Amino acid sequence: MPAADDLIRDLLALEGAFATEVASLASEGDIRAAQARFLGKKGRVSDLMKSLGSLPGPERPRVGEVANRVKQLIETETQKRLGALVDLARRRDLERVVDVTLPGREQPLGRLHILTQVRRELVDIFRELGFEVADGPQVETDFYNFEALAMPADHPARDAQDTFYVASAAGTPGVLLRTHTSSVQIRTMETRKPPIKIVAPGVVYRRDDDATHSPMFSQLELLVVEEGARMSDLKGVILHFVHRFFGPKLVIRFRASYFPFVEPGAEVDMQCCFCGGSGCRLCKQTGWIELGGSGMVDPRVFTACGIDPEKYTGYAFGFGIERMAMLRHGINDIKHYYEGDMRFLRQF
Repeated sequence: MPAADDLIRDLLALEGAFATEVASLASEGDIRAAQARFLGKKGRVSDLMKSLGSLPGPERPRVGEVANRVKQLIETETQKRLGALVDLARRRDLERVVDVTLPGREQPLGRLHILTQVRRELVDIFRELGFEVADGPQVETDFYNFEALAMPADHPARDAQDTFYVASAAGTPGVLLRTHTSSVQIRTMETRKPPIKIVAPGVVYRRDDDATHSPMFSQLELLVVEEGARMSDLKGVILHFVHRFFGPKLVIRFRASYFPFVEPGAEVDMQCCFCGGSGCRLCKQTGWIELGGSGMVDPRVFTACGIDPEKYTGYAFGFGIERMAMLRHGINDIKHYYEGDMRFLRQF
């Protein structure tokens, strides 16, 4: 059974042993490891203090006082050595020799993402015709995204396999990530009186994923509501867009198609800008490239928004911004836009 004097002697010996060991250490990690070997739960000081309980009661305070003093000295020596390392690093930093005549390291300048460039150019093209930009929320209700656009309850686009539905805090049913920016058109017609002439660029979401489709992508839709708006006006707007964005002398065609919110509705095709209509791989030898959907606004949509369909007519046109950039630059996979590969992005 160790006596109190023996424990005190051993504790003081540990203090000296730590001071000797830590003096030769040159990294913070080594110093912290040495501190743990002496003061950790399984450290050398803790091992000695296990014998404290076997001492007579009057002896324990004297040994405990020495143990506390030794612990404090080890902590102090640790901080002293760590501080010395910091001071040494600062001195070495000040002593560095810098050749101020060397040329600076060139930092590459940032650039706008290709999709941002294309979106801005598209908006500018339509601004030339007097359109203004409108915006709306990306989390929408069923009313603005589907119902007000005359989409029936059994329309396939309203299925959960095509649309991302989300749970709202208030438990409101029919909350979803918008599938098109047509919802912005509805909100605009609700709050403004005709004439209305807007473009609505923005991010939309659909359950679709392949080389030419992404669950998240960008759309640009335009809407005109005024007295006497005609299909020929729509054709003139689209033709101006095609000539400004893809090149002059290209022609367009309308193919009759069904969309719930326009009547009549049409798919818009553009003469292939790569082969001039003679047929190539990109247009699949047809000479035509599909641009998007269009048509005259269905009177039911006007009624849902509080606009008199007997007085006003309107037309709409929408397309994917990623698709326009793919057609213009010959990009074959929509995922290139989102992967952050600088080899791809630096080309634009």
